[in-house]
Amino acid sequence: MHITANKLPREIWVLVSASFVIALGFGIVAPALPQFARSFDVGYIATFSVISVFALMRLLFAPLSGALVQRLGERPTYLTGLLIVAVSSGAVAFAQGYWQLLLFRAIGGIGSTMFTVSALGLLIRITPPGIRGRVSGLYATSFLFGTIGGPLVGGALAGFGLRAPFLIYAVALLIAAAVVYLSLRESALAAPDSGGHVVTMTLREALASATYRASLVSNFANGWVSFGVRVAMVPLFVVEALDQGTALAGVALTVYAIGNALVQIPAGRMSDVRGRRPFVLAGLAVAGAATMLLGFSENLLVFLALSLVAGVGSGLMNPAQQAAVADVIGSKARGGPVLATFQMASDVGVVAGPLVAGVLAQYLSYGVAFAVTGALMLLPIAFWLVAPRTIPQASTGDADPDQRADQVGGGDGDPAEGELPERTADLRLRSEARRDRADDQ
Repeated sequence: MHITANKLPREIWVLVSASFVIALGFGIVAPALPQFARSFDVGYIATFSVISVFALMRLLFAPLSGALVQRLGERPTYLTGLLIVAVSSGAVAFAQGYWQLLLFRAIGGIGSTMFTVSALGLLIRITPPGIRGRVSGLYATSFLFGTIGGPLVGGALAGFGLRAPFLIYAVALLIAAAVVYLSLRESALAAPDSGGHVVTMTLREALASATYRASLVSNFANGWVSFGVRVAMVPLFVVEALDQGTALAGVALTVYAIGNALVQIPAGRMSDVRGRRPFVLAGLAVAGAATMLLGFSENLLVFLALSLVAGVGSGLMNPAQQAAVADVIGSKARGGPVLATFQMASDVGVVAGPLVAGVLAQYLSYGVAFAVTGALMLLPIAFWLVAPRTIPQASTGDADPDQRADQVGGGDGDPAEGELPERTADLRLRSEARRDRADDQ
């Protein structure tokens, strides 16, 4: 199979499209979920628990998801995760009590972490090294557009009752799973390794890479700031501190998303040319500084402008950061635990960030809460400054990535592999020896 630098493999478009559908469905059920929980006559704590249990199960079961990717492969784990979320979402629509609702949402969190970890692993394997940043930006943007459009569709479905969104989400996921299965069933790129040639990367080996360690820290900070504190505190600040309506609180979140969408694809593409580190460093600095200033905004326009800038900062770093992890693993290695730990770093930030920021806002001020949150976004800069500045090998001409050596760490020319210890080289030689023995037989 010949892949040019400008043409994306069909398999990537399949995963990008599925990502949009998944995010769209999640956005459809998000507005209805709290109201559905309240319909069972429970308090606010119980209502919020239905939301948090999904994230908690994602966090707890991420190591298992990584192990399943390592053992079964990316594609089976991805499809199984989609089906689990589809069935659990459909079950939510028929929940007859609060505890059933809580249980079904918890099961959905398990499936969610399965397809999240495996989707990233599959993208790494099928994406040529020279366009990893571009693909990371495209994938993230498709998910972002889905999350933006989902609540709009969900609002339009409000007249059909609180159970309808969950049924629609379940059907959409089943369709997405069927499309992915049929599209990738005979794909040479997405096919699982066989014949004893499976090459794996352990978490210990990945942690030997300064790039991977820096990615863990920055993903933790990004989860804390962008997905945790932003979602929890921005709406409250707009309503309580700026004395604006709830609708404008939603506008503030949308403006942040617009900033993300504007830069993710071009930033990812440029990181393939200029290297990952400059874009992560710039993104951390921009997002951190803008977040620190948010709490001191005295009018809505300034707050919206800073939200836009913070979104741009996050959009600069996300594709480059994800591509950097892909560089460390490489396209010929299976790194389930490595990817699961990367995801967990963000999830821990999502869980802990709002709690800490809430305490600071309650006992000190919103200004202090946002200042501390933004400062946390600046801390990973120290880790990235000592990480090597690598520029991925470009995919030129019609070079076939499948013809590259089958090695741990990718074997695809990624300079990031140079960081890995001699242990990696030993595993590469052992992998080649296994392949040679199989060929002789």
